[in-house]
Amino acid sequence: MRARTRALGVGLAALIAAAATDAAANDSSAELATGGLVLTRNPAIEMRSEDLSISTKAVRVHYVFANTSANDVTILVAFPMPDVTIEGLDDNIVVPSESPTNLLGFVTTVDGQPVAAQVEQKALKNGADITAYLNGLGIPLAPHLQSTNDVLDKLPKAAQDALVARSLAIPDDYDVGHGMEHHLSAAWTLKTTFYWRQTFPAGRTIDVEHNYTPSVGGTAGTQWADPAFVGTALYTQGRQRYCIDDAFLAGAAKARTSANGYMTEQRIDYVLTTGANWKAPIGDFHMTIDKGASANLVSFCGNGVARTGPTRFEVHYTNFTPTKDVAILLLVPVAQQ
Repeated sequence: MRARTRALGVGLAALIAAAATDAAANDSSAELATGGLVLTRNPAIEMRSEDLSISTKAVRVHYVFANTSANDVTILVAFPMPDVTIEGLDDNIVVPSESPTNLLGFVTTVDGQPVAAQVEQKALKNGADITAYLNGLGIPLAPHLQSTNDVLDKLPKAAQDALVARSLAIPDDYDVGHGMEHHLSAAWTLKTTFYWRQTFPAGRTIDVEHNYTPSVGGTAGTQWADPAFVGTALYTQGRQRYCIDDAFLAGAAKARTSANGYMTEQRIDYVLTTGANWKAPIGDFHMTIDKGASANLVSFCGNGVARTGPTRFEVHYTNFTPTKDVAILLLVPVAQQ
C-alpha cells in the first residue's frame, strides 16, 4: 500500500535517500521547484526591482515593472506551477493544498488589486498529451490526489484495464486487516499554468506581487553529520548544490553529539533564472531567506550574504542577471518541528 504523505509546507525529493538512522523510503517526498512570473518577451518592459522572501511557510515576491516605451503594452503574463509527476506507488509529493488546480495557494495582485487569472491544465504521459483521453473517462487530471485514485477505483473494469495497459494506472493491492483490496494509482504528469493579459502603461511602473505556500521537501534524519557520508558522490553534489561550508558541517556534527541530536532535512527550490528574460538586468534585487528557528541550520548559495536577524539572511544585488536557481537546505532539530 502506498503511503502518500500530505502536510502543509512539507514535501521534497530526497537528495539523501536514507538517513543516518536508516529511515525508510516513505520518509522522503518529492519537491516542486517553484519560481516567479514569466512574461512574453518584450523589449519595452524592464524589471526595475524584485523583492523575494522565502521561508518554509510562505514565498512572497514583489516586482516593479516599467514600460520604457511611448505606448501602452499588453502582453501575456504567466505563472507556471511546477510539474507534478507520479510514476510509481512510492512517489510521495507533498503540496500545501488539496486543490486540483491551485496547488500552492497562488495569489497575485497588480497595483494592490487582485488578479483573476485563468488556468490551463494538461496531463501528459511520456510527452504525449492525454488530457482529452482522461476527460473522456471523467478522470480528474491531478495524479497526486487521493480523490483521483478514488475515481479510478470506480471505473468499469474494461476502462481500468485500458488505463493499466497504457501505464496510466498502477495496480495497488494490499491488506489492511480486512482481506485483500484492489486499487489503482494514477501515473502521469500534470502541467498547470495560471495566466492573464496585463497592460503596462506607457512611461510608468506597475507593482506586481504574488504569494504562495512553497513545497518544502523533507527526509527523516540526515547524513550530513555522518563521517561515512564524506567523500560520497551525494556528499560532493550536495556541497555544490547548497554551497555547504565547513561551519555548516561543524554545526551539524555538534548537533549530532548533543543529547537531542536527531535532525531532519528540509529543502526548498526556487526558479530564479527566468528573471534573465527581460530587456535589461534586474535593476535592484533583494532576497530574504528565513530559516524559521534559531536552532535550525541553513545553507544556500549567494554572494555577500548578510545575517540580519536570529533567523534571517539577506542578499542585495544591483543590475542583476540571475544565472542560477535558488536551492535551500535546512537541518531542523526534531524538537523544532
